[in-house]
Amino acid sequence: MKVILNVDVKHLGEEGDVKNVATGYARNYLLPRNLVVPFNETTAAMFEARKAEIEARKEIKRQNARTLKEKLEGASFEVVMPAGANGKLYGAVTTAVIADVLAKQGFEIERKRIELPGLAIKTVGNYHATIKLYEAQVAEISISVKPQEEKGSSEQPKEEPKKAEEKEAPAEEKAE
Repeated sequence: MKVILNVDVKHLGEEGDVKNVATGYARNYLLPRNLVVPFNETTAAMFEARKAEIEARKEIKRQNARTLKEKLEGASFEVVMPAGANGKLYGAVTTAVIADVLAKQGFEIERKRIELPGLAIKTVGNYHATIKLYEAQVAEISISVKPQEEKGSSEQPKEEPKKAEEKEAPAEEKAE
């Protein structure tokens, strides 16, 4: 069935696009939600009249994607995770973790738009991730994964030497 999209539909297209979809998909999902209108001469003429308005919205989205790309590529991102002595992380840095780090710095990006080398980052180091923005625009960000500092390492040495002193003290008292 040939339809014209009323709004942007994920995995299908953008507003004003003419698409061929399965009849059941159009009848049961797209049409009841007013996401599409059937393609005919009347609806085609209606969308042709709105073409300039639709293109203006697309251009705004392109411009927003360009500015977001510049901001993302200009920023550096640091992820602190617990790690072993050999640099292997106890957990993993996934797209959800990166999305949280980006959100803390003011970038609202869905985790599904973030691509990592491999499925997840499992060792300490510097990495690059790719973020899909709008249309073919892609931003490359650098991520620095650092080990979390252990709380016990900055404290005084263990208490075993004190215990040895305590054991010696009662022996000296007995001798007196």
